[in-house]
Amino acid sequence: MITSREEILQDKEYIEIISELLKQEKVQKMKQYRQHHNVSCFDHCLYVSYNTYLICKKSDLDYVSAARAGLLHDLFLYDWRKRENGRKGLHAFTHPKEALKQALSITNLNSKEQDIIKNHMWPVTPELPKYKETFIITLVDKYFAVAEAFIGKNIKIKKIYGAILRLIET
Repeated sequence: MITSREEILQDKEYIEIISELLKQEKVQKMKQYRQHHNVSCFDHCLYVSYNTYLICKKSDLDYVSAARAGLLHDLFLYDWRKRENGRKGLHAFTHPKEALKQALSITNLNSKEQDIIKNHMWPVTPELPKYKETFIITLVDKYFAVAEAFIGKNIKIKKIYGAILRLIET
């Protein structure tokens, strides 16, 4: 798994795919919010997006939609640890809809990109994902959530990644 912003920014094809989104103020605002441990929401989304892009490209799937939706999958722009501004419901259940709403306010999304954003928390969100790319991003997102939450702790994160790859390849 690639987890360095510098490594990601060297992939010209990937950057070309997401360049329009990177220019958006709302996407840049994700840098202001902490996601897991000390990782910003922006970096989390960048890591999920890029690694999903790589897996989908290798698997001959729609890596363009996966890259775009991956960058936007957590575009919720609030501190999920706090209950502010009348936010109702648990973050895990509600943020995919908020991310989709925010994403649609800055760009057009195809049906696959919408499904990826809306259902990336499956099975927490009840609707079954419609596309392989959605299942892949769901797994990659979980991988990074766990990896980021345990930064600095001695766990075998690569075993989790290996299990994800075995699931995808079957």
